[in-house]
Amino acid sequence: MNKINLGIIFGGKSAEHEISLRSAASMLNAVNREKYNIHLIGISRDGKWYLKKDISSPTPLLAQNQTEIILKKESEGSSLIDANGKKDLLSLDVVFPIMHGSYGEDGTIQGFLKAVDLPFVGVDLMASAVGMDKDMSKRIWRDAGIPIARYHCIRRAERQNVDSQLICKDLGLPVFVKPANAGSSVGVKKVNSEKDLLAAIDHALLYDHKVLIEEAIIGIEIECAILGNEYPRASVLGEIIPQSEFYSYEAKYLDDHGAVMHIPAEIQAETVHQIQAAAILAFKSIGAEGLSRVDFFLKPDGSYVINEINTMPGFTEISMYPKLWEHTGISYSNLIDQLITLALERHQRDKNLKTSFD
Repeated sequence: MNKINLGIIFGGKSAEHEISLRSAASMLNAVNREKYNIHLIGISRDGKWYLKKDISSPTPLLAQNQTEIILKKESEGSSLIDANGKKDLLSLDVVFPIMHGSYGEDGTIQGFLKAVDLPFVGVDLMASAVGMDKDMSKRIWRDAGIPIARYHCIRRAERQNVDSQLICKDLGLPVFVKPANAGSSVGVKKVNSEKDLLAAIDHALLYDHKVLIEEAIIGIEIECAILGNEYPRASVLGEIIPQSEFYSYEAKYLDDHGAVMHIPAEIQAETVHQIQAAAILAFKSIGAEGLSRVDFFLKPDGSYVINEINTMPGFTEISMYPKLWEHTGISYSNLIDQLITLALERHQRDKNLKTSFD
């Protein structure tokens, strides 16, 4: 059997650049080398694409002496071209864009890969953009009947007219202020007093042009992994127990003791089924396929609200998404295989659509 030419795309112009490097390093260690020819494609912080010559390192960091490349659409598939010598380097069968946050999880790279007709792992263009935008996704989930937290949305042009007193009166205190388009708790602040609200909004506006101010939900954080295209399935549930005020960026990635994970979550079976069904509905309602992690807050009375969807969640061997599937019965290496298969199946399905009118 011929090996599949797999491109692992990592890095990117995102505040989550370093997280992408960690995910790519873990994936590199786990992918089946007998099934795939691995090609590491790094995107620098300024948006340049490089082909990494040495793929033996478990940490695929970008280096200055790598080959700068461009991606070219061919009559069948796509190929990598040396940006300087303008010569063909290799063709690709499928890519895994293991990128998080802006430019990686917001539909940007997904749209580019569709334009060059290259199969890719993960959620498609529209669902990536909607899933990344917490305001838009909440509107869709609310219409789908999935409970959401109450919130206000502030755009940059509206900043000078923000009425802190009115917002705090409506939502109560504390509130959480976060960029509408960011992941991994980047730019998120917990606000305990009205006088701190504007500063938190300004901080979130460093990362996006739109900011959400959400009511604080008293409860535990529950996460569910989704896998599949037309017929997605849900994993067992996991529970996050932050060891600080909330599950911050530092708690997720910098502090080894920032949080405790319980897999499976210790909650009633009926509640598990309800949240799994809600996670699948949240996934399908924004048009997602491939993979996502859907996060909820479970209240003491047994009710829940959806928090957000991560359409390209952290993918290290200790990240919640692969750990949830490991406890459901799918190993990390097998999970990668299944995701690549889903990508190829979706691409073939989409190629069967007519693109001309007779």
